[in-house]
Amino acid sequence: MSGTAIVGIAELPPRRSTPGTTTLELLAKVAVAAVADAGLDHLQIDGLVCGPQVGETPQHVPATVAEYLGLRPRYAGMVDLGGATAAAMVWRAGAAIAAGMCTTVLCLLANSRDPAAPRRSPNRNPIREFDVPYGASGANQAYAMVAQRHMADFGTTTEQLMCVPVKERENAQLNPDAVFHGRTITLEDVRRSPMVMAPLHQLEMVMPCGGGAALVVTSAERARDLAHPLVAMLGAGEAVTHRALSQAPSLTTSPLAAAIDQAYRQAAIGPNDLDLLAAYDCYSILLPITVEDAGLCDKGEGGPWVAEHDFSIASRLPINPHGGQLACGQADLSGGMGHVVEAVRQLRGAAGARQVPNAELALVTGNGATFSEEVALVLAAGER
Repeated sequence: MSGTAIVGIAELPPRRSTPGTTTLELLAKVAVAAVADAGLDHLQIDGLVCGPQVGETPQHVPATVAEYLGLRPRYAGMVDLGGATAAAMVWRAGAAIAAGMCTTVLCLLANSRDPAAPRRSPNRNPIREFDVPYGASGANQAYAMVAQRHMADFGTTTEQLMCVPVKERENAQLNPDAVFHGRTITLEDVRRSPMVMAPLHQLEMVMPCGGGAALVVTSAERARDLAHPLVAMLGAGEAVTHRALSQAPSLTTSPLAAAIDQAYRQAAIGPNDLDLLAAYDCYSILLPITVEDAGLCDKGEGGPWVAEHDFSIASRLPINPHGGQLACGQADLSGGMGHVVEAVRQLRGAAGARQVPNAELALVTGNGATFSEEVALVLAAGER
């Protein structure tokens, strides 16, 4: 995989709603833009990786998308690792290229959102109404339990957690595509927002959006002849330990620790080498645990670290310069791909007003259902 690179990126800005637009239409728009960004023709795409349940049916997803886009891939796959899906797509695309299955892979995620449309028929899928919000897989209560355990074990405070969305909003002010561009918040704003599941307030949780993102991955050799500076994949790691929170080996150390360690070893780097952290951040508690598991501080010190650390592009290690999911928006699974796209922009030196100076190495993380499925990528500016 070290001989592969990301050569095309595209993103549809997250929006609170996308009425009258299907998911397939969003996928097509972002696919065309990513292929164009790579300087390629769609006939040169011979690999396709999609997310789950897009198009007309949850079955045969790659075939549905390929048909809609007019592609004839020699390699096709679907990745379903929750919020870790996007990062997982990248290394799978690289592995398929390294295995000789294809030469150039299009990775796609999108989600349409129309709040006025019925979310389900009256007689279907009651599990989402009655089981998920209260059971072992309910996102709000699960992350709240993780936060409470971290607070109990290490003395992490609500004020430390509330610093995360405040700092993410500050970063979003340099990103005109962010949902909360032009809308900063204070610690007091977070404190006064509704308590959804103690200790997490509404402003510490992502807001669902519609949108999409895409990537084009090819060999490093081929990438040298394309339009943009090469962004190489140096390392990748993945770990899956559970689905339901009740089965988690730990509530304060995630599988991301093992995934990041593997990515570091493949890339032959360590945490002190990083110039950028693009961290999955759907809830405020994720950032303290991620920086611990990434070796940026000792276990239990993530709360003080995020409270004291500068997230901005002026810091030694900027975090989510685009605002992350808490401030830019989370368009379903493509919200996770937004972190990969941002890392590529930064490593290309093409992030405009939010450009991190001399960015050469980035760590990108993806998080599945409450620390169950975790993926880490190390990306580099130029071939190494």
